[in-house]
Amino acid sequence: MAATRRQRGVIRRRRGQGLERVLGTPALFATAYGNVGSSIYYALGVTALYALGLTPVVFVIAGLFFAATAATYAEGTVRYPEAGGSSSFARHAFNETVSFLAAWAQMLNYVATIAISAFFVPHYLSVFWGPLRENPWDIVGGIVVVFLLVLINIVGIQESTRVNVLLAVIDFATQVLLVLLGFVLIFSPSILVDNVHFGVAPTWSQFFLAIPIAMLAYTGVETVSNLAEEARDPARTVPNAYKLIAAAVFAIYFTLPMIALSAMPVRLVNGDYQTVLGEPPPNGFTNDPVLGVVKNLGVSGGVEHVLEIYVGILAATILFIATNAGVIGASRITYAMSSYRQLPGVFRRLHRRFKTPWVAIVIFAGIAPMITILPGKTTFLGTIYSFGATLSFTVAHAAIVALRVRRRDEEVRFRARPNFRWRGVDWPLFAIFGGLGTGLSWLVIVIQQSATRWAGLGWLILGLAFYVFYRRRVVHQPISVTVRAPALVLGPALQLEYRTIVVPVVRSAESEEALVAAARLAAERRATIAIMTVIEVPMDRHLDDPLSDAEAEADDVLEQARGLVEAYGVRAVTRVVRARRAGPAIVEEAERRNAELIVLGAPRRPGRRRTAIFGPTVDYVLKAAPCRVLLAAGRRAA
Repeated sequence: MAATRRQRGVIRRRRGQGLERVLGTPALFATAYGNVGSSIYYALGVTALYALGLTPVVFVIAGLFFAATAATYAEGTVRYPEAGGSSSFARHAFNETVSFLAAWAQMLNYVATIAISAFFVPHYLSVFWGPLRENPWDIVGGIVVVFLLVLINIVGIQESTRVNVLLAVIDFATQVLLVLLGFVLIFSPSILVDNVHFGVAPTWSQFFLAIPIAMLAYTGVETVSNLAEEARDPARTVPNAYKLIAAAVFAIYFTLPMIALSAMPVRLVNGDYQTVLGEPPPNGFTNDPVLGVVKNLGVSGGVEHVLEIYVGILAATILFIATNAGVIGASRITYAMSSYRQLPGVFRRLHRRFKTPWVAIVIFAGIAPMITILPGKTTFLGTIYSFGATLSFTVAHAAIVALRVRRRDEEVRFRARPNFRWRGVDWPLFAIFGGLGTGLSWLVIVIQQSATRWAGLGWLILGLAFYVFYRRRVVHQPISVTVRAPALVLGPALQLEYRTIVVPVVRSAESEEALVAAARLAAERRATIAIMTVIEVPMDRHLDDPLSDAEAEADDVLEQARGLVEAYGVRAVTRVVRARRAGPAIVEEAERRNAELIVLGAPRRPGRRRTAIFGPTVDYVLKAAPCRVLLAAGRRAA
């Protein structure tokens, strides 16, 4: 079936525009920074509560660990460009049990991210109504934010990527502006020196505790890993995006704390050293630290008031979007866990009308964060996030080290640096350093914070106990074995629920037929189509060797395919894959995306009965595919 004139017109217009609508490095950076950069609005105050005058130093140390973590996630995500982050790395490096523990720790991260981001939205809206800064109104406001976003995500209203990117740019520009104003108006090296009283303010235990808490600054680092499925060339764009995020976040967290502590220095009050930056309201700014910076910049009354309102609205908006990102992340990780039979299938079942995983959203993105918000304790929200994040990061680092050892001869497109060659293994020094740092940080949280210790360990123990019971009594499979869940069936045998459809394409009429068939299925079921094309690299060349002509041809094919699919109102993502053979690459892509269907354009070949009917690529996919395969076959040649 040929494309209609309208569809061909869309394709021609796309080619004429010369602008590819895919996630490149700038888009990945801007989207991720919108989530990672939002943490400044709560991490600064919580960290200052413990680190006092050493807050800038603590953020530098945490920044070094984050740089190592970013390198680990860059390599792991390029190797396995699928949602899941540390859980996915652990699955390939260890086994399904370790993967579950990493995923369950990530779930705790998302619960804490939703809770703390939503809890701080009313704090910044207090520029309009003061009681929102304190309990109980900040608790009420946070619960309302979570409730609204749960409803929005169940209904399936799509947020605008362009708006998110624009807000991320404005947010970063605002933070830079505050830093510049601070350096001009109030920055004082002598005050920063006087703020520090080694071993007293902070004590050594407070200093070591502040380091994992400062990792709040990197809330949302999993975003790039999740978005990698939508990146056309992850091997190039993902590492660059992580480098930009690490540099931008490090720059803000190195400079803004110095401005804040110049404006709100450490004082001796009633025998205790403290800074209003880390003290609770009504006199402190731990609930709205960036507003505290604005209020203490020393600008005139009218300008200060305007700046407060601007920062309050911007911060509340950014935090609202970050909360929504947490809701989406929680639903994604839950769907992935149930797809691998780590959780019951009910968590991946889609709403009959809205086609969203509503059970997962209600429980893990709604009820759990609301319960976490109820105590109204900012420090608990911060430490519980750090508990889950440092554990998840440690598993990710360990997985990269294990992959380097166990799959030392595997050909990969990207290796992070620095490395040390010893006994035939390129040991990842960044992962070893990062794993030691995040692992020790996790131990500090467990030892020093009793409430977080019991809440976090209780979460892990209950989750693991349920996982063992579910695997042995329901799935009837060992806990360490990877098991894929079958496609969801809603009624008759052929009425399947497709969430992701993979369509490999080349420049042919059969590929066009496959795209039309997939687009019609996706339009009926609100599925996403993952369009891929494979560049088969000869054995005498490295996978990373420049192939400009092949890449240009692949980009052109993908852009035409995207235009055809989107003419049906269907969401599409595109991917260029380099591989030795197309068949295994197609199967791996379907596995990475947890796809329910592969649609292939397959020209029938003339020949005897003993020869392959469709060719080696299609025959391989039919035999090895982890899901159903639909063939759109052309007419048999005469």
